Formats: sequence, C-alpha cells, structure tokens
Amino acid sequence: MPVTLDEAAEKATNAASWVEENWSTWLNTGLRILLILLVALLLRMAVRRALTKLIERMNRSAQAVEGTALGGLLVNTERRRQRSEAIGSVLRSVASFLILGTAGLMILGAFKIDLAPLLASAGVAGVAIGFGARNLVTDFLSGVFMILEDQYGVGDSVDAGVASGEVVEVGLRVTKLRGVDGEIWYVRNGEIKRIGNLSQGWATAGVDVTVRPTEDLEKVRAVIAEAGDAMAKEEPWNERLWGPVEVLGLSEVLLDSMTIRVSVKTMPGKKLGVERELRWRIKRGLDEAGIRIVGGLPPQAEESAADPTAGMAAPSVFASATSPQSAATTPLPKPDLSK
Repeated sequence: MPVTLDEAAEKATNAASWVEENWSTWLNTGLRILLILLVALLLRMAVRRALTKLIERMNRSAQAVEGTALGGLLVNTERRRQRSEAIGSVLRSVASFLILGTAGLMILGAFKIDLAPLLASAGVAGVAIGFGARNLVTDFLSGVFMILEDQYGVGDSVDAGVASGEVVEVGLRVTKLRGVDGEIWYVRNGEIKRIGNLSQGWATAGVDVTVRPTEDLEKVRAVIAEAGDAMAKEEPWNERLWGPVEVLGLSEVLLDSMTIRVSVKTMPGKKLGVERELRWRIKRGLDEAGIRIVGGLPPQAEESAADPTAGMAAPSVFASATSPQSAATTPLPKPDLSK
C-alpha cells in the first residue's frame, strides 16, 4: 500500500522528535562508555609500565653486585631474573584482570543492565570451575607463594620430598629439577609439602678419621689442625671455608679402632669438594706423622701368619681297612663251585 505524503511527513516528524528526546541520553551514555574505556586503558598502561620499571630496577640491582664477593655468595642473577619476571607476570595479569573487569561492569551498568543476575551466575560458574580445576588452582597458588617467599631459586640444590636435585626452572605451576643422574623431574608445586634447600645459608662438611686406639690423641689432633689451617690459607679453599676446621672429639671408641669427628662450615653447594680435599690432606699429614688409619679387615687378620694345615684335606674314612665304610665297599669273595 503506497504511503501518502502526509503519512511520510508524520513518521519523519515522530522520528525526529524521538531522536531529539533521546539524543542527549545517547550522547551521555556514549561519552560515559568512552571515558570508562579511556581511563581503564590509561590506568592499565600506567600500572604495567610501573611494574615493568620495577622489574628492570630489580634486575639492574642484581647485575650491579654480580662479580663482587657479595654477589658471588648471595646473588644469583638468573635466579633473581626469573623470580622478578614471574612476580611481574602475575602482578600484570592481576592488574589487567581487575582494571578491565571493573571497566566491563561499569559499561554494562551504563546500558542500564541489571548486574545482580550476571554477578550471581559468574559466582556460581567460578565455584564450579574452582572445584573442577582445584589441582590447577592449588599448583598456581603454591607457585606464587613459593616465588614471593623466595623458598628456592634457579641453581639451588633442594629436596622436595617427591624428588631432589638442582633447580633448573621455577614456574607458577611446575618446578623443574635435574637429578644426580641427569634426569629432569617435573614437580607440580601443589604436590610439594616440604622443601629442604641445601644452598641457603651455609653447609657443614664432616670427616671421620679412624685410627688405632693406641695412637696419641693430642698428636692426631695437632696433625688434623695443621692440615686444616694449611687448607684454609690456600685458594680456592680460603673462600669456600667459612670457619676454622674443628676437631669435635671422639665419636666412637672400639677395641681395635677409635673415630675422630672433624667438621667445618663451608659455602653452600661446596660441601662434597671440601670433604674430599680435607680427607686428602688429613691422610697425607697422618702418613707423614707415622699415624696409621685403620678400617676394613681387622689388623689381626692382616698380620697373622698363614696356617700350614689350611690347605690339607680331612682324613678319609676309607683309609682304614677295618672301618665299616671300607668293609661295605669290599667286593664279596667268589663261591667255590668245584665242591
């Protein structure tokens, strides 16, 4: 049905009046949405830039002490870098989620949308996802707290209970360990119930020296102390030893031996090398002083003469012709058939 000129003019007039009545609302809503987006993007950019500068400053401070004595003992650049990057990644993600999520809710509110059902649905969905992915959430939260508390880092030797070795990489969900045989262990952070860090603070190197009970204890102590003092004055042991070599005393006394315990504080991760070198020097010093280290077979077994009858066989019962065994093996005489 063709539209008349009057009807078209009436519709145009109604549309113009409707636009005139609502254009201010549209403009106000559009400007509000634009302002919300602009503020959210600027705030997100500022927060991410501030976090990035903070991470760069942490890395620069780690590089500044690298190569010094303090840096060699307390600072691991790769460890600090990975830790700062992980913390920065978490903070940037959390900041972006909070800023953009809040901006999205404000935009929906600008459109006069009731947010109560939406928030209720989001809460139920979050609870369902949390129950379904609780292991993932546990791993993630455990990784965050491990990194924030600096429980361990790259290069540390740790005992995680389920596996042990050197830390290769620390992630928010999985920690990589390299075992003693070169294998790589992927340990979920949520499964780690305890951590034994062997690379923090200091380590203790212990050596047991076993000598004969007839040796002079004061002479043995003097030889061990002299070997320890000489070791502490030479490189690189003067940096790896963090204290004097101490003779703690007798840890065991037996009839054929006595054991003397020697201990010294060392740099973390250098315990085994210090123990090997200390054993070497103590053994050499005891040999020069004429002190014998015992162990293995008892001295009586080593010094006793060989028994000349040890290789002789026991006498046989068949050597006697009158023994029952010889009589049983004697052939019966042939009967005389001529009679």
